[in-house]
Amino acid sequence: MAPEPSPTPPRHRPVWAEIDLDAIRHNAGVLRHHAGGVDLMAVVKADGYGHGAVPVARAALEGGATWLGVALVEEGEELRDAGITAPILVLSEPPPAAAGALLHAGLTPTVYTHVFTQALIAAAGDRVVDVHLKIDTGMHRVGLPEPAWDEAFAHLAASPRLRVAGLWSHLAVGDVPDAGYTRAQAERFADGVRRARAAGLAPDLLHLANSGGTTLTPDVHLDLVRPGIALYGNEAAPGILLDELRPAMALRSRLTFVKPLAAGESVSYGLRWTAARDTVVGTVAGGYADGIRRGLTNVGEVVVGGRRCPIAGTVCMDQFLVDLGPGATDASGDDVWLIGGPDAVAVTTADWARWLDTITYEVTCGISARVPRVHTSRR
Repeated sequence: MAPEPSPTPPRHRPVWAEIDLDAIRHNAGVLRHHAGGVDLMAVVKADGYGHGAVPVARAALEGGATWLGVALVEEGEELRDAGITAPILVLSEPPPAAAGALLHAGLTPTVYTHVFTQALIAAAGDRVVDVHLKIDTGMHRVGLPEPAWDEAFAHLAASPRLRVAGLWSHLAVGDVPDAGYTRAQAERFADGVRRARAAGLAPDLLHLANSGGTTLTPDVHLDLVRPGIALYGNEAAPGILLDELRPAMALRSRLTFVKPLAAGESVSYGLRWTAARDTVVGTVAGGYADGIRRGLTNVGEVVVGGRRCPIAGTVCMDQFLVDLGPGATDASGDDVWLIGGPDAVAVTTADWARWLDTITYEVTCGISARVPRVHTSRR
Protein backbone atom coordinates (compact mmCIF):
# COMPACT_ATOMS: atom_id res chain seq x y z
CA MET A 1 0.00 0.00 0.00
CA ALA A 2 1.34 3.42 -0.91
CA PRO A 3 2.26 5.58 2.08
CA GLU A 4 0.03 8.46 3.01
CA PRO A 5 1.25 11.99 2.24
CA SER A 6 2.60 13.75 5.28
CA PRO A 7 2.96 17.45 5.98
CA THR A 8 6.36 18.96 6.56
CA PRO A 9 7.09 19.05 10.29
CA PRO A 10 7.30 22.46 11.96
CA ARG A 11 10.78 23.39 10.77
CA HIS A 12 12.11 25.86 8.21
CA ARG A 13 14.04 23.24 6.22
CA PRO A 14 12.10 20.44 4.54
CA VAL A 15 13.92 17.27 5.57
CA TRP A 16 12.61 14.93 8.24
CA ALA A 17 12.39 11.32 9.36
CA GLU A 18 8.97 9.78 9.93
CA ILE A 19 8.91 7.03 12.54
CA ASP A 20 5.93 4.67 12.43
CA LEU A 21 5.29 3.62 16.02
CA ASP A 22 2.58 1.22 14.90
CA ALA A 23 5.31 -0.65 13.01
CA ILE A 24 7.40 -0.84 16.20
CA ARG A 25 4.45 -2.27 18.16
CA HIS A 26 3.71 -4.71 15.34
CA ASN A 27 7.34 -5.82 15.03
CA ALA A 28 7.69 -6.41 18.78
CA GLY A 29 4.65 -8.67 18.66
CA VAL A 30 5.89 -10.53 15.59
CA LEU A 31 9.32 -11.13 17.10
CA ARG A 32 7.97 -12.31 20.43
CA HIS A 33 5.56 -14.67 18.68
CA HIS A 34 8.35 -15.96 16.44
CA ALA A 35 10.45 -16.62 19.56
CA GLY A 36 7.69 -18.75 21.06
CA GLY A 37 6.43 -16.17 23.53
CA VAL A 38 9.60 -15.91 25.62
CA ASP A 39 10.51 -12.53 27.11
CA LEU A 40 11.59 -9.92 24.59
CA MET A 41 14.18 -7.23 25.24
CA ALA A 42 13.75 -4.30 22.87
CA VAL A 43 17.22 -2.91 22.27
CA VAL A 44 16.84 0.87 22.12
CA LYS A 45 20.45 1.99 22.44
CA ALA A 46 21.84 4.73 20.17
CA ASP A 47 18.59 6.69 20.46
CA GLY A 48 16.61 3.68 19.35
CA TYR A 49 18.93 3.08 16.36
CA GLY A 50 18.16 6.63 15.29
CA HIS A 51 14.38 6.29 15.66
CA GLY A 52 14.00 8.04 19.04
CA ALA A 53 14.57 5.95 22.16
CA VAL A 54 11.70 7.11 24.34
CA PRO A 55 8.79 6.79 21.89
CA VAL A 56 10.24 3.58 20.48
CA ALA A 57 10.64 2.06 23.96
CA ARG A 58 7.04 2.87 24.83
CA ALA A 59 5.76 1.41 21.56
CA ALA A 60 7.84 -1.75 21.94
CA LEU A 61 6.54 -2.30 25.48
CA GLU A 62 2.99 -1.81 24.21
CA GLY A 63 3.73 -4.40 21.53
CA GLY A 64 4.85 -7.06 24.00
CA ALA A 65 8.44 -6.30 24.97
CA THR A 66 9.17 -7.00 28.62
CA TRP A 67 12.70 -5.57 28.87
CA LEU A 68 14.66 -2.73 27.31
CA GLY A 69 18.35 -2.78 26.45
CA VAL A 70 20.72 0.20 26.35
CA ALA A 71 24.46 0.66 25.92
CA LEU A 72 24.99 3.56 28.31
CA VAL A 73 23.87 4.59 31.77
CA GLU A 74 22.85 7.94 30.26
CA GLU A 75 20.55 6.14 27.81
CA GLY A 76 18.85 4.35 30.69
CA GLU A 77 18.52 7.60 32.63
CA GLU A 78 16.78 9.19 29.65
CA LEU A 79 14.16 6.43 29.67
CA ARG A 80 13.66 6.71 33.43
CA ASP A 81 13.34 10.51 33.20
CA ALA A 82 10.57 9.93 30.66
CA GLY A 83 8.65 7.84 33.20
CA ILE A 84 9.44 4.39 31.78
CA THR A 85 9.49 1.84 34.60
CA ALA A 86 10.19 -1.42 32.71
CA PRO A 87 13.38 -3.35 33.48
CA ILE A 88 16.36 -1.89 31.60
CA LEU A 89 19.60 -3.81 31.08
CA VAL A 90 22.82 -1.88 30.50
CA LEU A 91 24.51 -4.16 27.98
CA SER A 92 28.12 -3.38 28.88
CA GLU A 93 29.89 -2.34 32.05
CA PRO A 94 30.24 1.43 32.40
CA PRO A 95 33.26 2.94 34.15
CA PRO A 96 33.29 1.92 37.84
CA ALA A 97 32.57 5.52 38.88
CA ALA A 98 29.15 5.21 37.20
CA ALA A 99 27.97 2.37 39.47
CA GLY A 100 26.10 4.71 41.81
CA ALA A 101 24.31 6.52 39.00
CA LEU A 102 23.32 3.20 37.44
CA LEU A 103 21.78 1.97 40.67
CA HIS A 104 20.14 5.32 41.40
CA ALA A 105 18.34 5.09 38.04
CA GLY A 106 17.10 1.57 38.81
CA LEU A 107 18.97 0.01 35.91
CA THR A 108 20.14 -3.60 35.77
CA PRO A 109 23.91 -3.85 35.28
CA THR A 110 25.77 -6.30 33.14
CA VAL A 111 28.90 -7.52 34.94
CA TYR A 112 32.03 -9.37 33.85
CA THR A 113 34.99 -7.81 35.72
CA HIS A 114 36.04 -7.89 39.36
CA VAL A 115 36.70 -4.13 39.37
CA PHE A 116 33.17 -3.25 38.36
CA THR A 117 31.49 -5.78 40.65
CA GLN A 118 33.44 -4.30 43.56
CA ALA A 119 32.27 -0.81 42.55
CA LEU A 120 28.68 -2.07 42.52
CA ILE A 121 29.06 -3.61 45.96
CA ALA A 122 30.43 -0.35 47.31
CA ALA A 123 27.58 1.63 45.77
CA ALA A 124 24.90 -0.84 46.87
CA GLY A 125 25.22 -0.21 50.61
CA ASP A 126 22.82 -2.57 52.34
CA ARG A 127 20.91 -3.44 49.16
CA VAL A 128 21.03 -6.69 47.20
CA VAL A 129 21.58 -5.83 43.53
CA ASP A 130 20.33 -8.01 40.68
CA VAL A 131 22.95 -8.28 37.94
CA HIS A 132 23.22 -10.06 34.60
CA LEU A 133 26.53 -11.84 34.17
CA LYS A 134 27.91 -11.84 30.63
CA ILE A 135 30.21 -14.69 29.69
CA ASP A 136 32.34 -14.76 26.56
CA THR A 137 31.44 -17.72 24.35
CA GLY A 138 33.33 -16.63 21.25
CA MET A 139 32.55 -13.02 20.35
CA HIS A 140 35.73 -11.98 22.23
CA ARG A 141 34.63 -8.36 22.68
CA VAL A 142 33.49 -8.09 26.29
CA GLY A 143 32.40 -10.75 28.72
CA LEU A 144 33.92 -13.06 31.31
CA PRO A 145 36.61 -15.20 29.61
CA GLU A 146 36.12 -18.95 29.92
CA PRO A 147 39.28 -19.58 32.01
CA ALA A 148 37.88 -17.23 34.66
CA TRP A 149 34.36 -18.67 34.75
CA ASP A 150 34.57 -21.03 37.71
CA GLU A 151 36.39 -18.63 40.04
CA ALA A 152 34.00 -15.78 39.18
CA PHE A 153 30.93 -18.02 39.53
CA ALA A 154 32.04 -19.07 43.02
CA HIS A 155 32.84 -15.49 44.02
CA LEU A 156 29.44 -14.21 42.86
CA ALA A 157 27.57 -17.11 44.47
CA ALA A 158 29.16 -16.13 47.79
CA SER A 159 28.39 -12.43 47.48
CA PRO A 160 25.74 -11.13 49.90
CA ARG A 161 25.21 -7.98 47.80
CA LEU A 162 25.00 -9.25 44.21
CA ARG A 163 22.46 -11.72 42.86
CA VAL A 164 23.02 -13.13 39.38
CA ALA A 165 19.50 -12.80 38.02
CA GLY A 166 20.56 -13.30 34.43
CA LEU A 167 23.30 -15.11 32.54
CA TRP A 168 23.97 -14.20 28.95
CA SER A 169 26.32 -14.00 26.00
CA HIS A 170 26.34 -12.59 22.47
CA LEU A 171 26.45 -14.25 19.05
CA ALA A 172 29.21 -13.31 16.64
CA VAL A 173 27.56 -14.68 13.48
CA GLY A 174 23.94 -15.05 14.54
CA ASP A 175 22.84 -13.52 11.23
CA VAL A 176 24.50 -16.32 9.17
CA PRO A 177 22.18 -19.23 8.28
CA ASP A 178 23.26 -22.65 9.55
CA ALA A 179 26.38 -21.22 11.17
CA GLY A 180 28.44 -23.87 12.90
CA TYR A 181 30.02 -21.14 15.02
CA THR A 182 26.60 -20.19 16.40
CA ARG A 183 26.00 -23.80 17.37
CA ALA A 184 29.42 -23.90 19.02
CA GLN A 185 28.64 -20.72 20.97
CA ALA A 186 25.32 -22.19 22.08
CA GLU A 187 27.15 -25.29 23.34
CA ARG A 188 29.73 -23.17 25.20
CA PHE A 189 26.93 -21.15 26.74
CA ALA A 190 25.13 -24.32 27.87
CA ASP A 191 28.39 -25.46 29.46
CA GLY A 192 28.68 -22.09 31.19
CA VAL A 193 25.14 -22.42 32.52
CA ARG A 194 25.88 -25.89 33.92
CA ARG A 195 29.05 -24.68 35.63
CA ALA A 196 27.34 -21.56 37.00
CA ARG A 197 24.56 -23.63 38.52
CA ALA A 198 27.05 -26.11 39.95
CA ALA A 199 28.75 -23.17 41.66
CA GLY A 200 25.48 -22.15 43.28
CA LEU A 201 24.16 -19.49 40.90
CA ALA A 202 20.48 -19.62 39.99
CA PRO A 203 19.80 -17.13 37.18
CA ASP A 204 16.17 -16.39 36.34
CA LEU A 205 16.90 -15.51 32.71
CA LEU A 206 19.25 -17.06 30.17
CA HIS A 207 19.68 -15.10 26.95
CA LEU A 208 21.82 -15.36 23.84
CA ALA A 209 19.80 -14.36 20.75
CA ASN A 210 20.24 -11.05 18.95
CA SER A 211 18.16 -10.17 15.85
CA GLY A 212 19.89 -12.78 13.72
CA GLY A 213 19.61 -15.48 16.36
CA THR A 214 15.97 -14.59 16.99
CA THR A 215 15.24 -14.87 13.27
CA LEU A 216 17.27 -17.93 12.34
CA THR A 217 17.97 -20.17 15.33
CA PRO A 218 15.11 -21.28 17.60
CA ASP A 219 17.54 -23.26 19.77
CA VAL A 220 19.05 -20.02 21.12
CA HIS A 221 15.77 -18.32 22.09
CA LEU A 222 16.08 -19.62 25.68
CA ASP A 223 14.24 -17.38 28.23
CA LEU A 224 14.62 -14.02 26.47
CA VAL A 225 15.57 -12.68 23.04
CA ARG A 226 17.25 -9.32 22.37
CA PRO A 227 16.29 -8.04 18.89
CA GLY A 228 17.73 -4.70 17.89
CA ILE A 229 17.69 -3.97 14.16
CA ALA A 230 14.80 -6.38 13.52
CA LEU A 231 12.59 -4.38 15.89
CA TYR A 232 12.90 -1.50 13.44
CA GLY A 233 11.94 -3.67 10.45
CA ASN A 234 15.43 -3.83 8.95
CA GLU A 235 17.64 -6.69 7.85
CA ALA A 236 20.15 -8.11 10.28
CA ALA A 237 22.18 -9.09 7.20
CA PRO A 238 21.26 -9.28 3.50
CA GLY A 239 18.07 -11.31 3.26
CA ILE A 240 17.82 -11.95 7.02
CA LEU A 241 14.43 -10.47 7.85
CA LEU A 242 11.08 -11.97 8.79
CA ASP A 243 8.52 -11.25 6.07
CA GLU A 244 5.98 -9.93 8.58
CA LEU A 245 8.21 -7.14 9.86
CA ARG A 246 7.56 -3.57 8.72
CA PRO A 247 10.14 -0.79 8.33
CA ALA A 248 9.60 1.93 10.89
CA MET A 249 11.64 4.77 9.39
CA ALA A 250 11.02 6.86 6.30
CA LEU A 251 13.36 9.70 5.38
CA ARG A 252 11.68 12.49 3.48
CA SER A 253 12.49 15.80 1.86
CA ARG A 254 11.34 18.12 -0.89
CA LEU A 255 12.76 19.56 -4.10
CA THR A 256 13.99 23.07 -3.39
CA PHE A 257 15.02 24.03 -6.93
CA VAL A 258 14.40 22.54 -10.39
CA LYS A 259 16.12 23.50 -13.65
CA PRO A 260 16.89 22.17 -17.13
CA LEU A 261 20.40 20.96 -17.84
CA ALA A 262 21.93 20.60 -21.28
CA ALA A 263 23.79 17.47 -22.41
CA GLY A 264 27.45 17.75 -21.50
CA GLU A 265 26.98 20.00 -18.47
CA SER A 266 28.33 18.79 -15.12
CA VAL A 267 27.09 19.36 -11.59
CA SER A 268 28.13 19.71 -7.94
CA TYR A 269 31.55 19.63 -6.29
CA GLY A 270 34.24 18.07 -8.44
CA LEU A 271 31.93 17.95 -11.49
CA ARG A 272 31.68 14.20 -10.96
CA TRP A 273 28.44 13.76 -12.91
CA THR A 274 27.84 14.92 -16.48
CA ALA A 275 24.46 14.90 -18.22
CA ALA A 276 24.48 12.36 -21.05
CA ARG A 277 21.44 14.09 -22.64
CA ASP A 278 19.30 17.12 -22.10
CA THR A 279 17.54 16.57 -18.81
CA VAL A 280 16.00 18.20 -15.75
CA VAL A 281 17.80 18.20 -12.41
CA GLY A 282 16.39 18.94 -8.98
CA THR A 283 18.05 20.08 -5.77
CA VAL A 284 17.02 18.19 -2.63
CA ALA A 285 17.23 19.46 0.94
CA GLY A 286 19.53 17.21 2.95
CA GLY A 287 23.18 16.24 2.81
CA TYR A 288 25.96 14.46 4.61
CA ALA A 289 25.47 16.59 7.74
CA ASP A 290 22.06 14.91 7.92
CA GLY A 291 23.44 11.41 7.40
CA ILE A 292 22.89 11.32 3.62
CA ARG A 293 26.39 10.13 3.04
CA ARG A 294 28.79 11.21 0.30
CA GLY A 295 29.13 7.53 -0.60
CA LEU A 296 25.70 7.82 -2.25
CA THR A 297 27.23 10.11 -4.87
CA ASN A 298 26.27 8.83 -8.35
CA VAL A 299 25.04 5.48 -6.95
CA GLY A 300 22.05 6.23 -4.71
CA GLU A 301 18.47 6.77 -5.79
CA VAL A 302 15.44 8.59 -4.41
CA VAL A 303 11.74 8.48 -5.21
CA VAL A 304 10.16 11.52 -6.86
CA GLY A 305 6.71 11.52 -8.45
CA GLY A 306 6.32 7.77 -7.99
CA ARG A 307 9.56 6.84 -9.82
CA ARG A 308 13.17 6.16 -8.89
CA CYS A 309 15.57 8.99 -9.78
CA PRO A 310 19.38 8.71 -9.50
CA ILE A 311 21.50 10.98 -7.36
CA ALA A 312 23.54 13.15 -9.72
CA GLY A 313 26.94 14.31 -8.57
CA THR A 314 28.58 14.79 -5.20
CA VAL A 315 26.37 14.80 -2.12
CA CYS A 316 27.05 18.10 -0.34
CA MET A 317 26.78 18.96 3.35
CA ASP A 318 23.23 20.35 3.15
CA GLN A 319 21.83 19.35 -0.26
CA PHE A 320 22.30 17.19 -3.32
CA LEU A 321 21.05 16.88 -6.89
CA VAL A 322 18.94 14.25 -8.63
CA ASP A 323 18.41 13.58 -12.31
CA LEU A 324 14.66 13.90 -12.85
CA GLY A 325 14.92 12.90 -16.50
CA PRO A 326 14.18 14.57 -19.86
CA GLY A 327 10.86 16.36 -19.94
CA ALA A 328 10.27 15.99 -16.20
CA THR A 329 7.52 18.20 -14.87
CA ASP A 330 8.45 17.95 -11.19
CA ALA A 331 8.56 21.30 -9.46
CA SER A 332 10.11 22.96 -6.46
CA GLY A 333 8.22 21.79 -3.37
CA ASP A 334 7.48 18.28 -4.67
CA ASP A 335 7.98 15.35 -2.28
CA VAL A 336 11.19 13.32 -2.27
CA TRP A 337 11.54 9.97 -0.50
CA LEU A 338 15.11 9.14 0.46
CA ILE A 339 14.02 6.06 2.42
CA GLY A 340 10.51 4.73 1.82
CA GLY A 341 7.97 5.69 -0.80
CA PRO A 342 5.26 3.80 -2.70
CA ASP A 343 5.71 0.06 -2.33
CA ALA A 344 6.60 -0.68 -5.96
CA VAL A 345 9.51 1.79 -5.99
CA ALA A 346 10.35 2.30 -2.30
CA VAL A 347 13.97 2.90 -1.35
CA THR A 348 14.95 0.71 1.59
CA THR A 349 17.68 0.78 4.21
CA ALA A 350 18.92 -2.42 2.54
CA ASP A 351 19.35 -0.43 -0.68
CA TRP A 352 21.41 2.16 1.19
CA ALA A 353 23.49 -0.57 2.82
CA ARG A 354 24.22 -2.11 -0.58
CA TRP A 355 25.12 1.24 -2.18
CA LEU A 356 27.36 2.17 0.76
CA ASP A 357 28.85 -1.29 1.37
CA THR A 358 27.69 -1.23 4.98
CA ILE A 359 24.86 -2.57 7.15
CA THR A 360 21.35 -1.30 7.81
CA TYR A 361 22.28 -0.51 11.42
CA GLU A 362 24.71 2.18 10.28
CA VAL A 363 22.13 3.68 7.93
CA THR A 364 19.49 4.50 10.56
CA CYS A 365 21.98 5.30 13.34
CA GLY A 366 23.68 7.66 10.92
CA ILE A 367 20.67 9.92 10.34
CA SER A 368 21.87 12.93 12.29
CA ALA A 369 20.22 14.67 15.21
CA ARG A 370 19.53 17.78 13.15
CA VAL A 371 16.94 15.82 11.16
CA PRO A 372 13.61 16.17 13.02
CA ARG A 373 11.92 12.89 13.97
CA VAL A 374 8.16 12.92 13.45
CA HIS A 375 6.56 10.01 15.30
CA THR A 376 3.29 8.79 13.83
CA SER A 377 0.69 6.45 15.31
CA ARG A 378 -2.98 5.65 14.88
CA ARG A 379 -3.31 5.29 18.66
